[in-house]
Amino acid sequence: MGPVGPAASVGRVTSYDDDLRLAHVLADAVERVTLPRFRAQDLTVAAKPDLTLVTDADRSAEELIRAQLGRSRPRDAVVGEEYGTTGHGPRRWVVDPIDGTHNFVRGVPVWATLISLIVDDAPVLGLVAAPALGRRWWAAVGSGAWAGRSLTSAQRISVSEVSRLEDASLSLASVTSWDAVGRTEAVLDLARTCWRERGFGDFWSYMLLAEGALDIAAEPELALYDMAALVPIVTEAGGRFSSLSGVDGPFGGNALATNGRLHDAVLDRIGL
Repeated sequence: MGPVGPAASVGRVTSYDDDLRLAHVLADAVERVTLPRFRAQDLTVAAKPDLTLVTDADRSAEELIRAQLGRSRPRDAVVGEEYGTTGHGPRRWVVDPIDGTHNFVRGVPVWATLISLIVDDAPVLGLVAAPALGRRWWAAVGSGAWAGRSLTSAQRISVSEVSRLEDASLSLASVTSWDAVGRTEAVLDLARTCWRERGFGDFWSYMLLAEGALDIAAEPELALYDMAALVPIVTEAGGRFSSLSGVDGPFGGNALATNGRLHDAVLDRIGL
């Protein structure tokens, strides 16, 4: 394989290029498992103790990722939604085999495999692969953010330059999900201030933000595996990703992503 983006990636090879190529290889393998199970009549669905859904495709996909990482990166730790944490060390692969399981179950094509690498508690690489949409997004520290069908068919992406809330497009989790953190009225007030409000959901809100199609995305309750892959893509595209308390990164249990220019203004409105 060549560099981790088209020639426009300035011909520069970063220290995470090999890891990013591996992430694409993992995504290729996972797609061969998940796509045939999407809308399959015999899909097995179960409820986990936290009442979220899991399918046979979720479990098979994570098992495949873990097996390939075990062969290719045996010294690295792995953190996954379905099977927890294995291994230890400064390098941690964080994976969500199917982000958007409810969409997957209902036949909605907005679901993706999230693969990320955290080194010394810093997210340095992220890949979001949405095969039913025919699209991927990826980034590594210092290499920019990219979107396309594959490494060889991609374009660099960047956030918007919107600087006023009144001109901003906002994507939020369901209104009721904000009740648990006591910010429902603040969120509704933000939505009234913004130019446009929609609920694209899951990974897609953050990828649209990285492409400049949205300006603000926020959710009040998320796990590390929901966010880790998103952070490098948003930040390498020029945006900012933090908790609702304003702490940068994917470790706060919730998320606010913006084009950067609007971040402080949104935190003032809905921050915890």
